Amino acid sequence: MAERVPVAVIGSAGFGGALGAMLVHRHPSLDLTAVTARTDAGTRHDELYPRYGVPLAMEQLDPDRIAEKARAALVAYPHKAAAPAVSALRERGLKVVDLSADFRLDQERYERWYQPHEAPELIGEAVYGLAEAHRDRIRGADLVAGPGCNSTAALLALLPLRDVIRDVVVDIKTGVSGAGREATPTTHFVSVTENANPYKTEGHRHSAELEQELGDGVRITFVPHLVPMDQGLLASCYVTTEPQLSSEEARALFERAYADEPFVDVIDSPPHTADVRDTNRCRVYVTTAGERVLAFAALDNLWKGAAGQAVQDLNLMLGLPETEGLE
Repeated sequence: MAERVPVAVIGSAGFGGALGAMLVHRHPSLDLTAVTARTDAGTRHDELYPRYGVPLAMEQLDPDRIAEKARAALVAYPHKAAAPAVSALRERGLKVVDLSADFRLDQERYERWYQPHEAPELIGEAVYGLAEAHRDRIRGADLVAGPGCNSTAALLALLPLRDVIRDVVVDIKTGVSGAGREATPTTHFVSVTENANPYKTEGHRHSAELEQELGDGVRITFVPHLVPMDQGLLASCYVTTEPQLSSEEARALFERAYADEPFVDVIDSPPHTADVRDTNRCRVYVTTAGERVLAFAALDNLWKGAAGQAVQDLNLMLGLPETEGLE
């Protein structure tokens, strides 16, 4: 049997990092050799997340120690905090998949939507980690930027239409875990239960990823909504195309685009978030209404929208079967 690849998970106390640690720990070709955390350092991971069963104590990030223990890393820090950690690990030769926004965008877009970049010298080597669009480049990459969960769902609903989109309204429904582990007044259970609300209506950062991947000529309206569930995400996309498409023509584009994709299912009726929970799958459905194409995508925001997709990318980077450890 081939030697397993040693991998560290940086920021394993948050929701995405915790799931990433579990996926690496259970992976047949990877060896989870270190997990780090900031405020939870010193705590065993399986005490913080018993259901994931990762029997390692979380430690503070020491790039030199991580480089001794690992050849690759998943970095699950928030944006801005991730870039210095990624830079330190890349300096030591590790392959890195970053789950934050820090390397998803070109520098101009990033600084327009976020803040001055902490490691601009690495932007040029980063590959956007949507395998369905950039698989060959991911295979040869040392740094991959995991897409945002909202943009992953929206892009998988829209990429087959990329050459004909002129205008799109993207309506996102997302579970509370997408906001991260630390509760805020708007994501606290009392605020979320029996409630639903739009947020960031004047512009959401993930729309920058759609602009970048679909092209600047596409007009995009992007509005997310918080709904009372813990995991899950549904993207409903209302698309004006040129030329106008029939349902059969739109369906043919989707079937051709995703015929060989291991984690994207083109289905015959609107998708449900419950059907993809705790999987790396995305289920997409396309139809038409009047002059618009309606495209829907459902995924688990912590799996295909974050940690599962990161492991999918890491498999490609390491020359492993793309689906290994995810089915």
